Amino acid sequence: MPIPSSGLSAETTSRARCARPPVVLSYGVGVDSTALLIELVSRGEAPDLVLTADPGAEKPETYAYLDMMRVWMAERGIRHEVVRYVTKRFKNYPPYQDLAGSLLTNGCLPSVAFGRSSCSLKYKVAPQDAFLRTWSPALAAWGRGQKVVRLIGYDFSARDTQRYRHAATIEDPLYDNQYPLRDWRWDRDACTNRIIAEGLPVPPKSSCVFCLAMKEDEVRALPPYWLRMIVLIEARAAPRLRKVEGLWRRSTRSRPGRMTDFIRAERLLDETEIDEIIRSAPTELVRYQDAAANHPIEIRPTLATWLTRFHTRFEDPAPCL
Repeated sequence: MPIPSSGLSAETTSRARCARPPVVLSYGVGVDSTALLIELVSRGEAPDLVLTADPGAEKPETYAYLDMMRVWMAERGIRHEVVRYVTKRFKNYPPYQDLAGSLLTNGCLPSVAFGRSSCSLKYKVAPQDAFLRTWSPALAAWGRGQKVVRLIGYDFSARDTQRYRHAATIEDPLYDNQYPLRDWRWDRDACTNRIIAEGLPVPPKSSCVFCLAMKEDEVRALPPYWLRMIVLIEARAAPRLRKVEGLWRRSTRSRPGRMTDFIRAERLLDETEIDEIIRSAPTELVRYQDAAANHPIEIRPTLATWLTRFHTRFEDPAPCL
């Protein structure tokens, strides 16, 4: 990595090279990254920055846990930032602010439903990288020819071992990715026990509410707002689906491929409500998009405006995130 000329003396430049590179923790609000943060602080090795990428569709319990951890970090003087991917080009569509808005606007499912991971890269990795490209300690380190140390919470379990083996093959010119949990040989149980020992509750599994990884009990626990969003997302995407049935991909013996079918079978929403969403909402949304295209972007009505009307029809306001 080229080091820009600074006009400083050789001695000053040498001292700058010896400066410690900044340490950043990628905090996903899950068990592994929470245990990692707690243990680092207890060892006197708190990161210089903790970054959380919010796709705008985490489970309500995750946002509540994050609020608690924000207080925990603030009490210990740890800087924490929440970042989001910001869409800048809307073509002729109403502006939207998060992953759910992107899915509804484009009439598609998240990439994980098709066996890919671009939604995670776009809404979790990219906004963290964008923030760090403006963070002065990172810029100073890169100017010294150093890499920023990025801590990632992969544990010593078989699943994370597979993820680690893939990640370890990627050479990053800007970041020195490190995996302390693996160095400590901590598996998920060890991480859980460390959180409990700290006197903190164990966080819920972190994922978007419409992710393939959602379990049946997690869907059952969702508020009506997100249940309706799931039905709407699947209904909006349905005309384009060929190889998958819905957010759970394909039906198995234990669950259907569409979360909507599970919501209906479990009576998590009234059946007439589900039918009305499927029958009318996608068409109404497309009409709204077409009408919005007639306005300049500066005064174009937003997707949030349409969603407010959509949810008001069922008398359930948006949750406070």
